[in-house]
Amino acid sequence: MDEIEQSDRAAEAADRAEDARVEEAQRAREVHLTMDLCLRIGEMLLSSGAGAADVTATMRSVADHLGLRQAEIDVTFTALSMTYQRSVDDLPTVMLRHVQQRDIDYEDLTAVDHLVRDVLTDRADLYLARSRMATIVSLGHVLPRWAVTVAWAVMAAGVGVFLGGGFVVSAVAAVAAVCIDRVQLVMARRRLPFFYLQVAGGVIATLLAAGVAATPIEVDESLVVTANIIMLLAGIGLMGAVQDALTGFYLTSGARLIEAMMATAGIIAGVAVGISLADGLGIPLGSLVPGQLGRLDGSSPLAAAALLAGAAVSAAAFSVACYAPRRAVLPVAVITAAAALISQAVELSGFDRTMGAAAAAFFIGLVAYSVAGRVHVPPLVVAVPAIVPFLPGLSIYRGLTFLANGGYLVSQGILALMTAISVAIALASGVILGEYVAQPLKREARKLENRLAGPRLVGPFRAMTRAERRALRKQRDD
Repeated sequence: MDEIEQSDRAAEAADRAEDARVEEAQRAREVHLTMDLCLRIGEMLLSSGAGAADVTATMRSVADHLGLRQAEIDVTFTALSMTYQRSVDDLPTVMLRHVQQRDIDYEDLTAVDHLVRDVLTDRADLYLARSRMATIVSLGHVLPRWAVTVAWAVMAAGVGVFLGGGFVVSAVAAVAAVCIDRVQLVMARRRLPFFYLQVAGGVIATLLAAGVAATPIEVDESLVVTANIIMLLAGIGLMGAVQDALTGFYLTSGARLIEAMMATAGIIAGVAVGISLADGLGIPLGSLVPGQLGRLDGSSPLAAAALLAGAAVSAAAFSVACYAPRRAVLPVAVITAAAALISQAVELSGFDRTMGAAAAAFFIGLVAYSVAGRVHVPPLVVAVPAIVPFLPGLSIYRGLTFLANGGYLVSQGILALMTAISVAIALASGVILGEYVAQPLKREARKLENRLAGPRLVGPFRAMTRAERRALRKQRDD
């Protein structure tokens, strides 16, 4: 009898040990799957232009909600790592994921943002979230690729108007944008480094300017070259570097800054090669003024209208070229026009360009949060295209060109680079400050709306509190 009881106890102990082993394996598998999901989300956000602080906060929110409390997350320009240790006695689990490509894709960014919201509100569990993430990565875009090329052309033409160019300058800029986009697309498919893509774009822009100079059309070649390289300029990279520096991610900030400088150096090299080829063809371009701007008097009503229209069209076209959802295009155009009006009013009041850019960026950050919520996109999808007309890409180009020429132009180059950095700081800090101010304002407005609103014909009366969501979740589980 004792032998039978001992045998039963041993069998029960073996069963418990086996159950514990299976449970431990299942728990380890869920940890692995959760970390992989967080890293894939972070990779998609980082490759689409999100700041390192936003990527870290999003990954941590998803990890905390799925049970990985106090996970360590590290984000750099090219890699993301995540470490989780359940207790001090357990070995830590470490996973690393590299960022393979950096194409700004607001369609995928919006889909990932919606996925994160569904995870945080328990509308999607771990396995459904992984399935949806795989679908987002594998699916293509609704917008055909030729439409993106057309959007780049419209953007270049709009920026040409915004910078003070006439019809000829805008038309040539649109043609240059089409040629540059198609050539860079072919080169990118052959996996050439981005620097060479910028060189090719600079050559095409300069040769098109030389072609216009060979015709009887009276036009400033320097302004044509400036308009032609608009789509190549790396203003977004510089602003992203400043944003990461402001939020404490200095390593990622330095990497973004180097990328912006290398991209601009490629443009300078391409323009120099284009000038040499034009001279060889017998079409001397003379002395080009880098970053030449037209003379658009913002105080006259017609010129002011052209400036606002150019800014709005360029921002809307940029959002289309980056696959932003269609519902966000019109709000982007309206916000950009209003921001350009604010910037012009500040500059005409006697302040410099930096103050005008800061005021415009603060307005963009202030309204982007609310507008993005209404059109169901991340605020980044609204804020970045609206800032595009104010980016200091031309100042970077001017500064590096003057420094490359040397001599007495070095001081002008340093001044241009300092201007670019100050404008980038003004834009990044203005948008961030606008977001900080907008979020508590929206929370207070929602509270007031909940107190004062009467019966509604559609939509929820008010958002559920955390306790109500917990009770509803418990009721659903029961």
